[in-house]
Amino acid sequence: MRLTFLGTGTSQGVPVIGCECDVCKSSDSRDMRLRTSAMVECEGVRLVIDAGPDFRQQMLREGVRHLDAILLTHQHKDHTAGIDDVRAFNFVDFPTIHSMHIFGNEPTIATITKDFDYAFAQNKYRGVPVIELHTICSEHSFRVKNIEIMPIEGRHSDRFTVFGYRFGKLAYLTDFDAISDAELSKLEGVECLVVNALRWTEHSSHFSVGQALDLIRRVAPRRAYLTHMSHEIGLHAEAQLLLPEGVYFAYDGLKIEL
Repeated sequence: MRLTFLGTGTSQGVPVIGCECDVCKSSDSRDMRLRTSAMVECEGVRLVIDAGPDFRQQMLREGVRHLDAILLTHQHKDHTAGIDDVRAFNFVDFPTIHSMHIFGNEPTIATITKDFDYAFAQNKYRGVPVIELHTICSEHSFRVKNIEIMPIEGRHSDRFTVFGYRFGKLAYLTDFDAISDAELSKLEGVECLVVNALRWTEHSSHFSVGQALDLIRRVAPRRAYLTHMSHEIGLHAEAQLLLPEGVYFAYDGLKIEL
């Protein structure tokens, strides 16, 4: 199994428009963060977690020509705004048309149906995305071809829930600010954990670095990676030195093998 970090930045990305801090002016590619997304490849199946506004750029950078499904964590635009660009995958082998399978919880699927209503209209105009939506719940795992996936529900804020996903020994969580003991139990035995860490200080709707490290200690994976980071994390080269052994700040384009 391979995990590729397509983007590791927060909703504004890094650099932030108009910002002149050291991170936003850095020439280190590890400090340049597109909106958070990841790609999982296993046994010939390729999945993307979240398709935000940088989805097209991320697919071009990685040279992706075929995609089996997109798993959405929640309905916010930094995780869904790029869905129109699945058209390229629909028609890459034209005249054969490949539907894009998109999975998410009920509120997320409702938002996609509303925001991209032209893709689901009775009388579609030519060239709209061809999408098959699948509503999932946290109580049951689901499959994409031969890959079993377990949704893990967390709280994004008092107003929103969010799904993470487990693929065997790998689990990917983003935009969490809390997780129940019942959902935490789904992470037992995970060897590689990815979790969001917005900044060093606490935030109202995302884990801080300290809170992410607390979760990592509870799960006790062999290694862990932090994602969905703002420019407030600091320069990658300096910030990495502050993390405990076995925990790493992810960066765009990083590939890990399991």
